[in-house]
Amino acid sequence: MNIIKTKNNGVFLSYYLNSKKKLEIAKLSQGISVVHLYSSQLALLNLKLPQLEEQEKLSGFLSLLNSRIQTQKKIIEKLESLIQGWRERIFSQKVRFKNERNSFSSWEIKKLKDISIRITTKNIESNKNVLTISAQYGLISQLDFFSKSVSAKNIDNYYLLEKNDFAYNKSYSNGYPMGAIKQLINYKKGVVSTLYICFRFHDYINSEYMKHYFDSGYHNVEIEKIAQEGARNHGLLNISITDFFDIKISLPSREEQTKIANFLSSIQEKIETEKKIIEKLELQKKFLLTNLFV
Repeated sequence: MNIIKTKNNGVFLSYYLNSKKKLEIAKLSQGISVVHLYSSQLALLNLKLPQLEEQEKLSGFLSLLNSRIQTQKKIIEKLESLIQGWRERIFSQKVRFKNERNSFSSWEIKKLKDISIRITTKNIESNKNVLTISAQYGLISQLDFFSKSVSAKNIDNYYLLEKNDFAYNKSYSNGYPMGAIKQLINYKKGVVSTLYICFRFHDYINSEYMKHYFDSGYHNVEIEKIAQEGARNHGLLNISITDFFDIKISLPSREEQTKIANFLSSIQEKIETEKKIIEKLELQKKFLLTNLFV
């Protein structure tokens, strides 16, 4: 660890070294497996600094922006905690919605195969929008997510999905111990690997309700029952298609599905709005750090 003592504004110097001088510092570093950076090397850096008064004004502005970003992150965290709390209470039926007659009928237990159909339509139209499942973004184009395509060269055998269809990725990841089920929202059509299990709900099922149901993780108990313990192949859960479509779903009436979906989606829309704000703040910070230290 190198400790830098300076008569300049330390906050400004930190921003300066971590943006404008970052590449130069990296070039000074030595070592193969363990990188070493000595104070004698840091002393070789040529710094072009403004007057102390200007340093203080710039650091104060950047600190204010950074504080705003941190506040925005806390707002999003609270909203995400709020929606997850509501999902848990709603899908466990601790909270029920009411209609004009004061209450809806009791929920039913349906098997997935009874309320949906499996999608096995191949990509005969040569659709190039290859999708992948992201925990944060759901079904998203590989080009948007990875900035490149990581699919096979021939994607004619991939499954073709339409907007509002669902896909299940049997690969477990952080936050998704039983894999992730996501709905196609952002595109009219797209294709996915045949490793995914794809399905479409019947018209009398509110697909938005099902999206929140799967986002809640409430279905994980059912999937855990059919996943063979210890039988994981390259990160994939060993779940047969037949067993997957036999999982049980808690289902209220269509009217209550709609009320639940509208309520949870109103919170989700607020989260998306707050995320757009933080994206703009991050872009502003990046722009300033790039252009302040020219």
